[in-house]
Amino acid sequence: VQLVESGGDLVQPGGSLRLTCAASGFTFSNYAMNWVRQAPGKGLEWVSGITAVGVDYYADSVRGRSTISRDNAKNTVYLQLNDLKTEDTAMYYCAKDQTNWVEVGSITFPNRGQGTQVTVSS
Repeated sequence: VQLVESGGDLVQPGGSLRLTCAASGFTFSNYAMNWVRQAPGKGLEWVSGITAVGVDYYADSVRGRSTISRDNAKNTVYLQLNDLKTEDTAMYYCAKDQTNWVEVGSITFPNRGQGTQVTVSS
């Protein structure tokens, strides 16, 4: 399993970013995918998940400001982040689920990428 995130950047509050996770080494369309994040000095936080068939779920902290999507033909999952806040500053990781459904709030994933840094600052 290989998960490679990209798209993180330094942005001003109110800005937007689109994070991308390219997956390989498994049958992507069979599994749910998640995004988790870790802010400096804090633990992992589940951000969003999408089932194998495209049903999406969000943490309260990002609901209404983010959209998760997947392209099974490209083995890729995306996270669009809008109206970014300083508290969104974190390393964002893509994580493969063990099933085809999302366990909302879970942060235990055996397969996770190296992460992409999102910094929100003026």
